[in-house]
Amino acid sequence: MKFAKLLLLFSINLFSFAATNANADALADIQKRGVLRIAVPQDFAPFGSVTSDLKLQGLDIDVATLIAKNMGLKLELVPVTSANRIAYLQTHKADLAISTLGKNAEREKVIAFSQPYSPYNNSVFGPANIKVTGPADLAGKVVGVARGTFQDIQLTETAPSSATIKRYEDNNGMISAYLSGQVQLVGTGDFVAVALAEKMPSNKPQMKYVIQESGCYVGLLKDEPALMAKVNTALTQAKKSNELTAIVQKWLNVPLPEKMAKQFE
Repeated sequence: MKFAKLLLLFSINLFSFAATNANADALADIQKRGVLRIAVPQDFAPFGSVTSDLKLQGLDIDVATLIAKNMGLKLELVPVTSANRIAYLQTHKADLAISTLGKNAEREKVIAFSQPYSPYNNSVFGPANIKVTGPADLAGKVVGVARGTFQDIQLTETAPSSATIKRYEDNNGMISAYLSGQVQLVGTGDFVAVALAEKMPSNKPQMKYVIQESGCYVGLLKDEPALMAKVNTALTQAKKSNELTAIVQKWLNVPLPEKMAKQFE
């Protein structure tokens, strides 16, 4: 009888603990901690890269700084790759992901997204002597992508079966593969291709076709309305003050698109 009572008490306590965790408020936890942990890229200039003195810099780092400052919190930058940025949210290693995240239906099943903060088009690039104007022309070609990116997903869906898609754990691996001739083409962001062109000025990669016009969003766990509201308020204020436009102009040499500048959520 005592065992049965103990088992019942344990079950009640376990249920109470689970219920408390299920109703946990991420924003309240962050404010109590006083630190906002944001996952950012470290190998994806100009959005995020490491300087010679081992400091992170880039558009995503500036946006992370802006949001933490607006929320009155200390910022902790958490370096991630394209392949693990969502996993870092799911395993609570980061509170937000500001890491060139594009929004699509599959990702929306897993995490939530803020309003957009930066433009980001995905395209196929390659040398001038390779003619490619659309997915069909990838037949027989070798294309490099960073694993888990939009480019990976979309080229997997649209490229002919005879195309070889090589996936790399991060963008440095993909760029190295292109520079060394392991892949003929790359699927990547337009601004990343600009950085790639700087590495090989004598044979700059040319844009072949746009895979998708996109934007960058802050990622966070689903069902966290208070945290989402804080993030969107910070972005809205930065758009209205033109602070966000200045950050985009600084790193991408283009203004924040008018449609995106007026998109508030």
